[in-house]
This record gives sequence, C-alpha cells and structure tokens, in this order.
Amino acid sequence: MKLFISSKVPDEIIERLSGVDYDYNDSNEPLGKAELIERLKGVDALICPLSDKIDSTVIDGAPDLKIILNYGAGFDNIDIAYAREKNIIVCNAPAPSSAVSTAELTFALMLAQARKLVAGDKDLRDGGFKGWRPTYFLGQQLKGKTLGIFGMGNIGKNLAKRALAFDMDVIYHSRNRKDDIESLGARYVPFDELLESSDFISLHSAFVPELHHLFDEQAFKTMKPTVTFINAARGPLIDEQALADALKRGDIAGAALDVYEFEPKVTEDLLELSNVTLAPHLGNATVEARLEMGNACVDNLEDFQKGIKPRNQVN
Repeated sequence: MKLFISSKVPDEIIERLSGVDYDYNDSNEPLGKAELIERLKGVDALICPLSDKIDSTVIDGAPDLKIILNYGAGFDNIDIAYAREKNIIVCNAPAPSSAVSTAELTFALMLAQARKLVAGDKDLRDGGFKGWRPTYFLGQQLKGKTLGIFGMGNIGKNLAKRALAFDMDVIYHSRNRKDDIESLGARYVPFDELLESSDFISLHSAFVPELHHLFDEQAFKTMKPTVTFINAARGPLIDEQALADALKRGDIAGAALDVYEFEPKVTEDLLELSNVTLAPHLGNATVEARLEMGNACVDNLEDFQKGIKPRNQVN
C-alpha cells in the first residue's frame, strides 16, 4: 500500500509510519490541484489537512485511491458523496484536545478584543504609550456580560464553562437542547433572542449549506451596537463583506475572527479595520490537539490495513 501525506505533520506521527511506504510533502506550503493530482498517482491512501480541497476532479485523478484520512474533525473539504460513489473510505480525526484548544483560543480572542490588546500593542510599538492615563485604551470587563453561543457542541460547551467561571451570563442556540450545560447555568434561547441580547456572540457550529450566510446584514443589524462578534467555526457561516460593512457603519462594535469565508483569503475591508482581531486559523493549533489528530489518522489507517472498519469512518 502506498500513502501520500500532503502537508507537514508532527514528527511523532511520521515516526508511527516507519513501516509504511509513503510519499511526503514536508512543507506547510499547500500543493496546487494539478500537483496534488500528480502526487496521488499510484497512491492508495491520503492523509490531508482541512485546507486541501478533495473534490471530484482530484478523486478522478487518483484512480487507485481507497481511503482519505482527513487531518481534523471536520471533513467539508471532501466531496463525501462522490468518494462514496467511487468506493473510497473517508475518515476524520476527532481529538478531545481540539475542543479544549479551540475554546481556549476563542476565549483569548474575546479577551483580546474586549481589552483592545492588539490595538494597544500596536499603539505602544508606534510610540503612542505616554504612561498610565484614566481614559487610555479603555476596554470592558467580561464579568456580568452576556455571551451568546451559536452551536453547543463540544467546543461550545468548553467555552461556556470558561465563560461561566468568569461570571458571564451564557445563553445559547443550537439544534438540540443541552441539559448538561444548562445544569451549569447556561440558558437556551431562540436565535433572534441570541442576536438581540448578547454582548458577545461566538460561533461554534458545523457548516451545512442551509447555514450559509446565516449571519448576514440583517443579522448584524439585529445585534446590539456594542456587541463583539467572534467566529472560530467555519467562514461561510457569515457574509464577510456584510460583517465588514456593519463594522464600518457602527452597527456592531467589534469582531474577532479565526476562520474566513474564502480562506486563506480575507475580505480586504476587514484588513483595514482597527476594531477587528484577525487570527490565522489557530483554533486547535496546539501540540496536544495536533498530535491527537495525527494519531487518529494513523489509527484509522492501521484499521484499514487490518481489513476492519476504521474507527472514524464518516461515509
């Protein structure tokens, strides 16, 4: 069996593959589609990151491919239906540390935006800091503020626990009620109430086509003008241009983003705004999470080699 790994992964994961015949793109530079297809010739198994688009063209260009091992819990970068049609197994790589890491990063974004850390850092480096002053770079504390969480899965629950520990009020909207998090003090609300009542809104939903641009111009107009909007879920949940326009008009106070609608591209207007904190998709970028993901990929591969159903098969 021949394996291709399309992106740099932790050395510990490569060590686990010592007995496997593999080709390795040992780089964080993404491969173009044509080069990816070329590297997949004669390949039976593929380990790829979420940023690699494995569509029908790529699948057709890899006639020997039997299993795709996505390096991450998500798999919307893969044409699942077409892979199934071609009898190709698709696996994801869920990791308990991923939810914790993403929740921690989200909380960091919330704090950074609330306390104007990024703008303050820039002002200091530019020589603007002249000493402590009563009205210099005033932010807001989190205690007593309302955090609205859209999507109460594992990430949302981890974020809610941290917010409750900071004495925030937590409300949420999700497809299903979550008794475990409600027992800790979070409260389920309709979607419109989430928009209208939150001081911070944080997205933690998976992406499905019906949620495309759920957060659009009308949604931003419904929010408080003092709200901070955070997206650490999936870029296409929001209309990025509508967000930029809302920030420029003052419909909302600020935003913090870790994912983007046209990733890795970022809407130009957002880059020019000082009331936005932008992170380069760092949600689960911790040693712990990425090792767990990589080990899950290898576990799935070993299951496949043994002729048993991979433990994280999704199609």
